[in-house]
Amino acid sequence: MRGKNKILITGAAGFIGSFASKYYSNLGYEVMGIDSLNSYYNVDLKNSRLNEILELTNFTFNQLDMIQLDKLGEVFNSFKPNLVLHLAAQAGVRHSLVDPNSYLESNIISFYNLLECLKNSSVEKFVFASSSSVYGNSMDVPYAESDKTNSPVSLYAASKKSNEVLAHSFAFNNNIPTIGLRFFTVYGPKGRPDMAYFKFADLISSRKKIIVYNKGEMSRDMTYIDDIIHGLSKAVSFENFTNDIPFEIFNLGNNSPVSTWELVRYIEKYFNTKADYSFEDSSIEVKETWANINKSKKLLEFNPITTFSDGMDNFLDWFTEYKNIN
Repeated sequence: MRGKNKILITGAAGFIGSFASKYYSNLGYEVMGIDSLNSYYNVDLKNSRLNEILELTNFTFNQLDMIQLDKLGEVFNSFKPNLVLHLAAQAGVRHSLVDPNSYLESNIISFYNLLECLKNSSVEKFVFASSSSVYGNSMDVPYAESDKTNSPVSLYAASKKSNEVLAHSFAFNNNIPTIGLRFFTVYGPKGRPDMAYFKFADLISSRKKIIVYNKGEMSRDMTYIDDIIHGLSKAVSFENFTNDIPFEIFNLGNNSPVSTWELVRYIEKYFNTKADYSFEDSSIEVKETWANINKSKKLLEFNPITTFSDGMDNFLDWFTEYKNIN
């Protein structure tokens, strides 16, 4: 970056956002974190992440809902970031069936508001979180960035696809380098409680029944949080755009899908407890996610190194302590 290292990170109390905030604060960057601290999942976990980062001297926090354009503009005017990492979103595929309006407000209107603020700022680069969900139910695996993404199967996926389209238009019209990162099932300590690996650990450890969708005939390209932060940092420093428009999309995945049953069996073994489960069908759960990371390897030098067993052990060790499990 050419100017002062001032980074605005949205979703700073979230899973990926908190790790990114800590990473750049520890590097000596001046970091401003914003987050609405909504109650989609336990706010105590968000506050726990946030309190840890607030101990760092060069991190400041502003509780803010990005749907408030005027308040967001005030942050830009006062902080004057030269880099923006947009990691805030209403997450979750299934929750979009329950509260669709939250996805429109958080993932589309708020994203538009952010772009409006970026237009009149001194920001030199914009990096935002997209999702593997944009690939829909495509059977053409592993997914490459050049694949079609015009058939989302959930409102969440559609909102993430809209982010990519809006960001492309923004980069074209404002000539501000912009990068979208398609994350593939990010997991690890302090992760999101709505994710399958977290819910399975919670229910199996407490000997409660888990719901297995679509007879467990699914798999996810689980990517450990440290590898995601590594890829994100490479995107921040990336300069060699291949097109006339300063816009790129990258997959950040592990290129190694884990089946539902492999995940369940691993958690069973860790807690020495047999899972009690029931089946449900779900049309919005895609069968498989699998990242082709050739482009990210070549252009970002992205190289995920955390094995599934090492990553899950790290998560489950943290989870055991977090839940006070003997």
